[in-house]
Amino acid sequence: MADGGDADGTQQLLISASAARRVAAIAAAEAAGTFLRISVSGGGCSGFQYNFELERTRNEDDHSFTRDGAEVVVTKPRSTCWAARNSISSKTCRAPSSRCATPTPAPPAAAACRSRSDATAGGRKRTVLAKTRENHPEAEAMKIATWNVNSLKARLPNVLAWLDSAKPDVVCLQETKCQDAEFPELELRGAGYHCVIHGQKSYNGVALLSREPATDVLIGLPGTPEDVQARYVEGSFGSVRIASLYLPNGNPVETEKYPYKLAWMARLQQRAAALLKTEGVFVLAGDYNVCPTDDDVYDPVGWRDDALCRPESRAAFRSLLNLGLVEAFRTVHAEPHRYTFWDYQAGRWYRDEGLRIDHFLLSPQAADRLAACDIDKEPRGREKASDHTPVWCELQ
Repeated sequence: MADGGDADGTQQLLISASAARRVAAIAAAEAAGTFLRISVSGGGCSGFQYNFELERTRNEDDHSFTRDGAEVVVTKPRSTCWAARNSISSKTCRAPSSRCATPTPAPPAAAACRSRSDATAGGRKRTVLAKTRENHPEAEAMKIATWNVNSLKARLPNVLAWLDSAKPDVVCLQETKCQDAEFPELELRGAGYHCVIHGQKSYNGVALLSREPATDVLIGLPGTPEDVQARYVEGSFGSVRIASLYLPNGNPVETEKYPYKLAWMARLQQRAAALLKTEGVFVLAGDYNVCPTDDDVYDPVGWRDDALCRPESRAAFRSLLNLGLVEAFRTVHAEPHRYTFWDYQAGRWYRDEGLRIDHFLLSPQAADRLAACDIDKEPRGREKASDHTPVWCELQ
């Protein structure tokens, strides 16, 4: 969302396409007829203030428009006149120039929606909060990918071929399954990528590959120093902070592996909350080992008791979204049964019987820059392929 002024005092409120799609997705999860209400107050020397809520009740003097499936209703301030089309314009009653010697600057040029649930006497209501970010004219487009390679040394030819064709700026790898000293850094440097490595013999292992070196690197997920499993690495690339994570599988659920999974997710929530306080652009990418909904698994009934689909796992994943993070793929893709993982057994790949468990969770500031996100299935069809395939997103 952005607003700005013309020389004659006309103000214009614009909803970006990416913000509209996020609003539409949130509203679709509510009751029929839900829309986003923007209440506008202020104006003149003090600028405008905005409040955002999802509602189903309309007023006689509401003005509305629809964009990318999202219906937006504006409650106008008394001092303005509105026209409802693809944007909403207002004519502000300005004070004399002697009282406004310096024109009021427009607020920051974008806002990302964050959702939180709260209970009200009239029923459940979800409030959509707008969190503005500063404009960064110097920010460049960035293509970020995540890929569980299921043994980097075994998949190295496929990885190098994909890097050459897809040309991502940053790649988050999981299940590298090698110690730091055995990591094929020389080959990856030859392909033009710097490496941040957090390895482990035979199991787990995460890494960050990048065109430019990472700074301010964090190895391991904070919260439990005695946890030696190599599942988390984080670094900064210009103004964007990116983490590669490999969340525990959790099976069998009747063993200690499932409580470990849930505890790890709780630590991830704490880390996400700390990053949100910075109000920066960040991306948490990787193999989450969670199918968020039944739309993300080929056989919901058959998988309902699996650690990837259990209600506790999905609730922990939703808790990350309720903090204010945005799931990149579902922001731009509503279609069901798009997968990132196909088991080697039972011909799952050829029958397209898969799971969507590899995700990007974006801060509001990163979501505001989201331009695209998709699944690249081509590497899964190669010889000696990983059972996962790359997922990528672009920030503008």
